[in-house]
Amino acid sequence: MSFTRQLSEMSASELNDAIDDTNFPQAHILSRGRNNSVCSTSSTSGTSSLADRPQPQPEEAIAIMGTPTEELAPAPVTGNQRPRLILKTNGSSPDSDGHEKCTFHHDLELDHKPPTREALLPDMARSYRLLLGGLGENPDRQGLIKTPERAAKAMLYFTKGYDQSLEDVLNGAVFDEDHDEMVVVKDIEMFSMCEHHLVPFYGKVSIGYLPCNKILGLSKLARIVEIFSRRLQVQERLTKQIAVAVTQAVQPAGVAVVVEGVHMCMVMRGVQKINSKTVTSTMLGVFRDDPKTREEFLNLVNSK
Repeated sequence: MSFTRQLSEMSASELNDAIDDTNFPQAHILSRGRNNSVCSTSSTSGTSSLADRPQPQPEEAIAIMGTPTEELAPAPVTGNQRPRLILKTNGSSPDSDGHEKCTFHHDLELDHKPPTREALLPDMARSYRLLLGGLGENPDRQGLIKTPERAAKAMLYFTKGYDQSLEDVLNGAVFDEDHDEMVVVKDIEMFSMCEHHLVPFYGKVSIGYLPCNKILGLSKLARIVEIFSRRLQVQERLTKQIAVAVTQAVQPAGVAVVVEGVHMCMVMRGVQKINSKTVTSTMLGVFRDDPKTREEFLNLVNSK
C-alpha cells in the first residue's frame, strides 16, 4: 500500500534517484499542456488523466516526469496554508540491483563508485592522447605533451556535479519562516556540457517558488543549478531537474524555472546560427495551475 513521506526525510541516494531523469523512462509525459499530464487523486482508485475530468481538484497530485508510483502530490493542508508538493511513493527502494549506495553514476554504466574521481584521470588522459593521434596530431610535440592530462582534469571539473548531491549542497540551510509570498532569484549564470556533442552550452537560470513556512538559503538556489549543470546535459532535462530539486528541498506550493541558453553545437557547427537562444521552462504546483501566479513570475523574470 502506498504511503506519503516528506522529501526532507529521504536519503541522499533516494533524492538523487528521484531527480535523475534517466531513472524515469516516462519523462516525456511532462508537458506544458495540462491535458497531457498524468494525475492521481488521494483515493486508492489509481491514476487517471486530466483529460478524463472537466475540472481538476486542488487535492489532486501533480505528476512531473515520474511513474505511477513516484509523483509530486500536495501534503495535507491546515487552515489557509497552501498545499505543499511532496513525493508519493510505494515505499520500495528505487534501486533493486545493488546500486543503492552509489552516488557517482546515474545510468548504471559503471559498476560502482571508484575511490575518487581522480582515479579516472589516467584512463581519460590515454583516451585524449588517442583522440589527438586520431586527428593527425603528434601528441609528443611540445605544445601537446601535457594536453591529455589537462583535458582530462578539465572534463572532470566540467562534470563535477556527478559528485554532488542535493543533501550535501543544502547543508541544513532550510529555515522555518512564516512567509508565503513568491521568492525569485533570477539570472543565475549557468555553464554545462551538451551530451550530444560534448561541447558547452551556457546561459542563465531564473527560479521562483512559493514557500509553505519553509525557505531556502538564497545561495543554495545557485548551488542547485551547479549540481545539475555540471553534468552532461540537455537543457530540457536540466530545467526539470532544478525544479524538482527545489521542490524536494522545501516542499513549496509551487516552483517555476526558466532557463535561457546558448548552445555551441548550434553556433560552431550545424546550422551555425550565432545569435540563437534556447528558452525552456518548468512550472509545478500553483505556477502550473494558476495563470496569474505564472504571469507574476514571468513579469518579474523579464523585468530589467
